[in-house]
Amino acid sequence: MFTSLHLKNMTINTPVFAAPLAGITDRPYRQILRKCAPDAPLLTEMISCHALINNRKPSPNTGNKRNFDNLSDEGLIGAQIFGADPAIMATGAKILEQNGASWIDINMGCPVPKVATKAGAGAFLMRDPKLAGHIVDAVVRSVKIPVSIKTRLGWDNSSLHSAELVRICADNGAQFATIHGRTRAQGYAGLADRMKSLDIKHTAPIPVMYNGDIKTTVDIAEIEKMGFDGAMVGRAILGNPWLMDELTRPGYKKPDSIGPIIIEHLHLTLEYYGVRAGVPLFRKHAAWYSAGMTGGAEFRTRINQIIDPAEMERAILEFFKI
Repeated sequence: MFTSLHLKNMTINTPVFAAPLAGITDRPYRQILRKCAPDAPLLTEMISCHALINNRKPSPNTGNKRNFDNLSDEGLIGAQIFGADPAIMATGAKILEQNGASWIDINMGCPVPKVATKAGAGAFLMRDPKLAGHIVDAVVRSVKIPVSIKTRLGWDNSSLHSAELVRICADNGAQFATIHGRTRAQGYAGLADRMKSLDIKHTAPIPVMYNGDIKTTVDIAEIEKMGFDGAMVGRAILGNPWLMDELTRPGYKKPDSIGPIIIEHLHLTLEYYGVRAGVPLFRKHAAWYSAGMTGGAEFRTRINQIIDPAEMERAILEFFKI
């Protein structure tokens, strides 16, 4: 398995991370991930520093309460932030440090237009490495905890410049980087490119994690053999929180009955968001949990029509035979 990462006042013994997934890795799902993988390094959803600062108090009606989670009871938990103003990013990072984050991760790879083009943040920073360096410097100076970055191969196939980006961020204090093996133009389509990611690793002065199409222990072994310093698992954890432990613990066996953890996830979601928002939010999770199971299509059709939490719980109890 990968060598431990020693970062300022923090050590990550097994650097296999659960990726920050918008609309997925909220506090309820992180609680489930933590239960299934007690020692795994996790990340929050991507947090807008502008929204964090402008909405000083959590608002249960808008979902902004997610920015104000108390992270101090979540173990190894990084807070991922995005933005384009160094001063605002520094202030946001400080708030999240005070809220209990173990480290700050700066998003430099999000491809969605409202982030990468309209806001000039996320993947746009690959086109402006100087600004990226200023942001890292400001954040590093504002917090005592480690700072990392997550980026992609480049903006598109004609501008694969992330090796330079990583070097500049390292020069400004970033302690490690994660490379998603796709360009901004690819989004999430096609296969992630491990070899092009490895080119960045070879020139990086800091540890580099690999992200993209990691699903099995074979993938982890291959990534380690290639020389990466760690791995980050993304969409493969949808409906499979047990995967994080499976990938890092020899002899791990998924529980025979997954129903109880699904019910617990439902209850956590309803408690966190309330019934009105929680029931529709949980439909996607119920669908992912049922993927590949006999009768799953019918179950998903039924779940997508449910608005009552008690009815949703009954449907889960019946389908997963609890």
